[in-house]
Formats: sequence, structure tokens, C-alpha cells
Amino acid sequence: MGDESKDLLGLRPLADTVHVLAKGAVDGAAAFLGRICNPAAEEFGLLLRDRISYWRLANAVSMARKAEAKYEERIGSAHAQVHPRLAAAVIENSSWTDVEQVQEMWAGLLVSSCTKDGRDEDNLIFVNLLSQLTTTEAKLLNHACTTAKKVLVLSSLISSEGLYCSARDLRALTGLADMDRIDRELDHLHTLGLIQGGFKASQSTLTIDEAIANIAPTALALNMFVRCHGARQTPAHFFGLSQIPAES
Repeated sequence: MGDESKDLLGLRPLADTVHVLAKGAVDGAAAFLGRICNPAAEEFGLLLRDRISYWRLANAVSMARKAEAKYEERIGSAHAQVHPRLAAAVIENSSWTDVEQVQEMWAGLLVSSCTKDGRDEDNLIFVNLLSQLTTTEAKLLNHACTTAKKVLVLSSLISSEGLYCSARDLRALTGLADMDRIDRELDHLHTLGLIQGGFKASQSTLTIDEAIANIAPTALALNMFVRCHGARQTPAHFFGLSQIPAES
């Protein structure tokens, strides 16, 4: 059977990951991470040394490339750094997903974590929240934040009006047929403080297809949405409700 029979765990193809992935992509990701935070490049290097992390490395490279594009768009030639604690958390968590939309969110958080002195840890709130979301929840949250009508509260803070969605529409939106699972996902988002409601017990006399859920995003969710797009503007400014300038 030859030497292949000795590779029972299938690790041999991962032994030289840099050659499996496009070397330029790996080098480019490492260079970008080193540019915004040297410890981040070291964290990225740990994946290179982990024989069983080819899949994770590919995900981290993909996230870093997305982040670099957002960085150039949002920050450009200005000098900005990310706190090592945030960089490490984003690299670690983003390496566990290959879902494009979720990788984009991690990339946005990395870029919006960059500040002049690199000491701001504010995005840790959103890193912790995003790390708890399923892919379905991330999809629901992005839809809610994009679709809901935003309003100003106390002149400068942001909120949203109710966003009501039928069970049928939720099935179409999530691609799930299991309403128990959809209900759990909504409950979890509500528990995390990211949506205003979900299905209500007062609808118990309705059939499931008649049920309506309020998936309107909270102010916390709207702030998270902005940061996941790589921006440090106030939500009111990001959504065009105010002329308040972006934060430095």
C-alpha cells in the first residue's frame, strides 16, 4: 500500500499548508496583520504551525483579505492599530467559519477595532456577541438591521421601529423548515439583546403559518452592524440620520 497507509489521520496533505494554499495569499494576510498589529501576525503564525488547521488557516486568510480591502476603503493610508487582545480573538473565531457573510462580519470587526493608538477594546463587546451567533442568527440579524426603519432617540441615539415577519417569510429567509429551531434562534437573539422580540405567547390560538415575529434590531444590534461593516461612525451617521461626524 506504500507510505500512504501510514497517514491514517490524513495529516500529510496539511504538513506543508503554505504550498497547498496560494503562498502569496498567506504572505499577504500575514503582512497585513503585521501592519496593524505585530502580535496578530504571530497569532496567525500559530495556525501555520498547527498540522490539523489547514481548513482554519484558509478561513483566516480569507477573513484577513476581506479585512485588508475594508481597511483600504475605510482607513487607507492613515496609521491605525488594533489592540492585540481583539486581533487574537478575531483571528481565532473567524478561523472556525467558512461562511462568506460571517467572515465579512469578522473582517469588519477587525477593521473597526483599529484606532490611532491601538488601545481601544470597545469592540470586545461585539466580538463576544458574534462568537455566540449561529450562521442562521447572523443572517437574521443582518436582514433585520438592513431592513428595519431606523429612528433617532434623544436627538442622537438610534433605535428601530418594529419589524414583523411571518413564519413563512422566516422559513424563506433562513432556509430552514424547522420552526422550533427558528423559534430557538429568535429567542437566543432576544436573550443576547439583539432583537426586540420574537414569537409571542399571545398568538397561541394561531396556526404556525399565521404566527408573526418581531425581529426588529435593538440599538445594540445596530451598533454591532455598523462595526461589522468596518466603520467607527455613530450608527445615526452611518444610516444617514445625522450629520454627527465619525469617531476618530
